[in-house]
Amino acid sequence: MQPARRRGLAEEAADRIRDEILTGRFAPGSALREVELAASLQVSRGSVREGLAILEHEGLVRGEWHRGTRIIELTETDITEVYAVRAALDRLATLTAARLGRPEQFDELDRLVEAMDREAGGRADGARLVALDIEFHDCVYAMAGNGRLISAWEAVRSQVHLFQAHRVRLSHEHYRTRVVDEHRELATLLRAGRVEGLGDLAEEHVQSASRGLIESLRS
Repeated sequence: MQPARRRGLAEEAADRIRDEILTGRFAPGSALREVELAASLQVSRGSVREGLAILEHEGLVRGEWHRGTRIIELTETDITEVYAVRAALDRLATLTAARLGRPEQFDELDRLVEAMDREAGGRADGARLVALDIEFHDCVYAMAGNGRLISAWEAVRSQVHLFQAHRVRLSHEHYRTRVVDEHRELATLLRAGRVEGLGDLAEEHVQSASRGLIESLRS
């Protein structure tokens, strides 16, 4: 990992460790040792400890007495719970965004879909596709303009990112063939303001991801 150099050292340490987790270089369930992380990041153990507390708040890691800190496991229970929460949040965010979204925000959704299309049509880098996927939904939540809804999304966002990244690593082709069309359909209905069926579509988009990941874990 690159040494931490900018912003508060705890926040920078959290950013660096989060990147390693989301890219799969730190595997689910593995231990995170403060001494090793501090040496790698060239910061104090205190900064690492504070950074891990940030990631624990995001739900990416869990601290256990006498066992230290570990990255969360990808169990079916965790996946089902996180995606169930996300499905409910996405329904509200999408329906609200359809009513309140501004033209330039709809344009941004279209731009992100086209970026997904170019990525999927080329070498289809999985990490880049997932990043665009998350950015698309960030935009939808911003369009909704509900601060508490955004906070609720941010509480599960990192876990969703981790699960989606793992889904791609397990079944890249399945994800690549679906990601563009699903987001293009959402963007089209949002711009049209067609709320009939939109909430169901948003929920199914999430549940489809949950089913795909669980099926990949079982295979």
